[in-house]
Amino acid sequence: MVILGKEAMKSIKRALLGGLAASSLLLSGVAHAVGDSPGGPAVNELNFQPPVTSIAHELYDLHTLMLLICLVIFIAVFGVMFYSIFAHRKSKGYKAAHFHESTTVEILWTVVPLVIVVLMALPATRTVIAMKDTSNADLTVKVTGYQWKWGYDYVKGPGEGISFISTLSTPRSEVEGQTPISDTYLQEVDHPLVVPVNKKIRIITTAADVVHSWYVPAFGVKQDAIPGFVRDTWFKVEKVGTYRGFCTELCGKDHAFMPVVVNVLSDDDYAAWVKTNQPAAGAVALTGAAHSGPYTQAELMEHGEKVFASNCAACHQVNGQGAGPFPSLVNSKVVTGPLADNVNLVLHGKGLMPAWGGTLNDLDIASAITFIRNSWGNHTGDVVQPDVVTGARGGKQPDLKSAADTSLAKSAT
Repeated sequence: MVILGKEAMKSIKRALLGGLAASSLLLSGVAHAVGDSPGGPAVNELNFQPPVTSIAHELYDLHTLMLLICLVIFIAVFGVMFYSIFAHRKSKGYKAAHFHESTTVEILWTVVPLVIVVLMALPATRTVIAMKDTSNADLTVKVTGYQWKWGYDYVKGPGEGISFISTLSTPRSEVEGQTPISDTYLQEVDHPLVVPVNKKIRIITTAADVVHSWYVPAFGVKQDAIPGFVRDTWFKVEKVGTYRGFCTELCGKDHAFMPVVVNVLSDDDYAAWVKTNQPAAGAVALTGAAHSGPYTQAELMEHGEKVFASNCAACHQVNGQGAGPFPSLVNSKVVTGPLADNVNLVLHGKGLMPAWGGTLNDLDIASAITFIRNSWGNHTGDVVQPDVVTGARGGKQPDLKSAADTSLAKSAT
C-alpha cells in the first residue's frame, strides 16, 4: 500500500508538472499572438495610455496625485494602527484608556478629511472646467452614435460638408474565430475620423437610437451620445498618428463592435485629405453640380456600391452573401419582391436590420436599393429615384405600375 501510494503521488506530480508546462506554452503562445495595438492599449499595460493632449496630461497627473494622497493616507492610518497594536499590546501590561467626547478628536477627524478633500477637489475642478471649454474651436465635428457604428459630419471649419459613416472593418473570419486575430482586432474601421494636429477640435455628440459614449483614452475625452440631446467636448492632439478608442456605454448586443479610430494628420496632409473630400466614404455627393432630371441606372449603381460598401457590407458582406444571423441578399425574397417592402425595410428597419432612414439621405438609400436589386444576379431592372424614398418617408408607397413616372422607372440602359 505504501509503494502504491508513492507511485500514485509520482503520477499526480507528473500530471501537474505536465499541466503547468502546457499552460505555460499556451500562455506564451497567446502573449506572442497579439502585440500592442498601434494607437491603442498595450499588452499588459497597467497605467493610462500615454497622453497626447493637454487634458489627457492633466488627467494623468491627477491620477498620480490621487494615488499619492491615498498612499499617504494608507501609511498614516495603518502606521498608527499597527504601532498602537504593537506598542500597547496586552502582553506588555498596557490597559485600554477610557475617554468620552474628546473635542480634540472631533476637530481632528473633521478638519483633516476636509483638508484632504479640498486638496483633491481644487486641481480636479480646474481640469473639469478646462474640459468643458469648447470655445474658439478650429474645427467642429458632429458625432452621431448608431447601433453599431459612428457617423461623422464636419459642420464648421476646414472640411465643412464632409460626412461619412465609420464601421468596424475587422474581418468576419476573425470575429467568428476562423482566423487568428490581429493586433487591431475590433479596433479598426473603414473610415476613421480625420483631424489636423495642434488644432482645437470640438466634438458635438448625439445618438439616433440608444445611449452611446465616444471615448479615446489617449485624448482624455469621453462624452456620452444621448438621443434627443446634444453634448460637446474638445481635444487638441500634440502628435501626428492614429489613436483608438471605443463606445463605453452598453448599447446593445454589438456594443463591442463600434470602435473609434482617429487619424491625426499634419496641416498639409489634412488639407490634401479635405481637397479629395474622402471619396471612398459613404454618403458622398453623386455629382459635384446640381443634378437635373432623374438619375440613370449607371449613376445610381456606382453611388450605391459605395454606400453599400460603407454601411451594409459589414453585415451582408461585399458579395451580398450574408454572414451569421444576417441573411444573403442574393435572390432574397425581400430584394426581388415588392419594391415598397424593400424601401420600407431599409428606411425603418426590422429585427437585426437597423433603420437607415435616420442615417442616410434619400439619394444614398435610393442608390443602395438600386444597387442591391441589380447586383449578384438580382436582375430586377428597378431604378429607384430619391423622391421615391422621400415619398416613402411621408407614408407614400412606391407604385410599380407607374413605370413612366420619373420617380420610378425600369432601366432602359
